[in-house]
Amino acid sequence: MRAALLLAALTTTAAAQWTLQNSTTTADLRGIDNVGHGVAWASGTNGTVLRTTDNGATWSRCPTPPNADALDFRGIQAFDAQTAIVMSSGKGDLSRLYKTTDACKTWKLLFTNPDKDGFWDAVRFRSMGQATNHKFARGILLGDPVNGEFTLFMTADGGGTWSRRLAQKRDGSHQCTVEKFAALPDEAVFAASNEALVNDDSDSSYFVTGGAKSRLVYVDHYDLDGSFCSDASKFIKLPLGGSPSAGAFASAPKTSKGRGLRQMMVVGGDYRQPEESAATAVFVSLPPTNTPFPTSMYMSVRKSAHPPHGYRSAVAYDAPTKTWITIGPNGTDVSTDDGRNWRPLKPSPTDTPDADRNWNALSLPFAVGPHGRIGILNPTALKP
Repeated sequence: MRAALLLAALTTTAAAQWTLQNSTTTADLRGIDNVGHGVAWASGTNGTVLRTTDNGATWSRCPTPPNADALDFRGIQAFDAQTAIVMSSGKGDLSRLYKTTDACKTWKLLFTNPDKDGFWDAVRFRSMGQATNHKFARGILLGDPVNGEFTLFMTADGGGTWSRRLAQKRDGSHQCTVEKFAALPDEAVFAASNEALVNDDSDSSYFVTGGAKSRLVYVDHYDLDGSFCSDASKFIKLPLGGSPSAGAFASAPKTSKGRGLRQMMVVGGDYRQPEESAATAVFVSLPPTNTPFPTSMYMSVRKSAHPPHGYRSAVAYDAPTKTWITIGPNGTDVSTDDGRNWRPLKPSPTDTPDADRNWNALSLPFAVGPHGRIGILNPTALKP
């Protein structure tokens, strides 16, 4: 579950926006996962893992996982107050997964990157939440290209074992053949907020890329585990990218229930030019899961008429308020029309002057950033 924002539309009035919290650390935070019921976990540099059970009133520093003092934990996925998996990003064996099942009193090393030139970018599990039996949770792990192919691993036992996966695809004779997730020259994934990879509830995942080209890549879990072959085209061009530091950085689905039209927001920009607002958001519509893919009558990629006001590293959709929110180093933007128009959410007179900025990752209502920065979005930040 994700905590919902309480009110229904956008405003930039004098209501308080982000309430900054005492994180008890100065580490740069890149990972945040709100489980709900007051429980959230965060992660960052120097092997940092944080945990709250009172909706952020207090954050506790977890014992560092074994031999992880120098690791950069850019992704975290939590199941409940006791159980979480944290992912480090780095070249080769600096990319690792650890798991705790006792509220981070102890950690177990689950998996170390077997590719000496690999670099992990994001990890996601399906059906997260307190009702999930983490021992049987299915997850997917995404890494930068190795030998020209994006790295994908899957687990079906809560991260206990991982296996490398390639997509299956029907050939002209309707036989299953292997379809590799080939990368274009100078194309990569950005490990900015663990949002380069997202799941929906129809056994599908999606990841976004950047660099010389930017694409959204569709991943069917049934294809990956070999139980089904689709004839889906899996790559969708995005009007982002164009340089090594630019492209799509994060995405979030709009629809999480049912098997109808799939829609998502993709945000990014150029992290070396954070004030540049061109090409920072696109809204993507994909066919329903029971429709051949791609189908032009359902397929669309729409740029924002008034995009977010700079590079954005994370995005989320709050269904009760029908509001998108995206964050980055230079500000916070919101949209109530599926990204056609974005408006900045500026600090109120009662906020600190930088309350809208210096953010890396988002899991509503929490945001995290550099130097131990954690904020919680106030329910009064959005008003009719």
